[in-house]
Amino acid sequence: MSFDAVVIGLGYVGLPLAEAASGRGLRIAGLDVDPAIVAGLAAGRSHVDDLSDETVRQMLARGFSPGTDEAVIAASEVAVICVPTPLSKDGGPDLGAVRAAVAAVGRNLRAGMLVILESTTYPGTTEEVVAPTLEELSGLRAGEDFALAFSPERIDPGNPHWGMTNTPKVVGGLTSACGDRAAQFYERFVDRIVRAKGTREAETAKLLENTYRHINIALVNEMARFCHELGIDLWNVIEMASSKPFGFQPFYPGPGVGGHCIPIDPNYLSHRIRSQLGYPFRFVELAQEINATMPAYVAGRAQRILNDAGKATKGASVLLLGVTYKADIADERESPAVPLGRQLAALGATLSYHDPHIFDWKVAAERVPDESLPGAVAEADLVILVQNHSVYDIAALVAMSRHFFDTRGVARDPKAHRL
Repeated sequence: MSFDAVVIGLGYVGLPLAEAASGRGLRIAGLDVDPAIVAGLAAGRSHVDDLSDETVRQMLARGFSPGTDEAVIAASEVAVICVPTPLSKDGGPDLGAVRAAVAAVGRNLRAGMLVILESTTYPGTTEEVVAPTLEELSGLRAGEDFALAFSPERIDPGNPHWGMTNTPKVVGGLTSACGDRAAQFYERFVDRIVRAKGTREAETAKLLENTYRHINIALVNEMARFCHELGIDLWNVIEMASSKPFGFQPFYPGPGVGGHCIPIDPNYLSHRIRSQLGYPFRFVELAQEINATMPAYVAGRAQRILNDAGKATKGASVLLLGVTYKADIADERESPAVPLGRQLAALGATLSYHDPHIFDWKVAAERVPDESLPGAVAEADLVILVQNHSVYDIAALVAMSRHFFDTRGVARDPKAHRL
């Protein structure tokens, strides 16, 4: 069987891409190294928040074929690499999954194929890592015998308005002809294509998008600290500034940053600058410092709230509401709730948590079932809203709590302490 494309890496990027492409009539194969993920998809079960089991079953009915055998690459016209790019133990880029996926493509590459990297990475990866590996393993020349491009993923999990098909797709080819091939592929299931000058520009565009957010979140996180000390309501400040119809975009403070993009992607850029140019990207490194210390700051604020109430943190019962990195999804990647929970435990607090999406948390804490939430809120010495899932009735929760610490700025009751 032949396929229009094989999507390598069936996670939160690859699976929605496969769904969008198959929905527009493309014959799509899926390749993943995790047999459990592949078996679940083959049985019609989704492991991605944005796709339901029914959607996966519809994909299978349209011919979507998930598997673990890399031989499917040779039966495909296009190979799209959507594997994770985490940080290594030393804080630098970890391209292990990318290198493994590229090697699999190289072993199965045919003349005339198109290879696209979507995994977020540092500028130069497509030219310096992907192209040489593919050429060495296949004996073919990139830009001559096969086309090569980079197109950064722009998936926003849980976003009800912007998805794979209506979010503009940036495409940068190794050559202009490579860019043409990639654009023609994406035009089959994406509404708008935006052409980059080359692969390096496309790689850097993705990092700029997330660095912009990273730095502006750090700005308001730092403002949250001194506004609290000065008795200024930062949430009202942001609301007032947002009334300006030009020159301002609101960002909001919180207990830290989470997900794959914000805590990780800017580090790919700063690492590249340090390693290649020998000097720091100071904005990114400062933003990382501020955002990474927010869980400790929130723990310190919690300790002071308890102290002001005449309660020692050691032995106090603290209930955390929402432990995912984003509201209304089950994604825990880099969630600030984890370091916050560990900080509170180190201070001696007795932890419990409630999250409608998480049933086995990474931190040692008792899970509060949905039906027990009102009682747990009333009994806790301190309730901390870490993630504002839509199921939470904040006004009711504040009213029934002894002390309520809102890190998301949604509580209107003056009884609540706000970040």
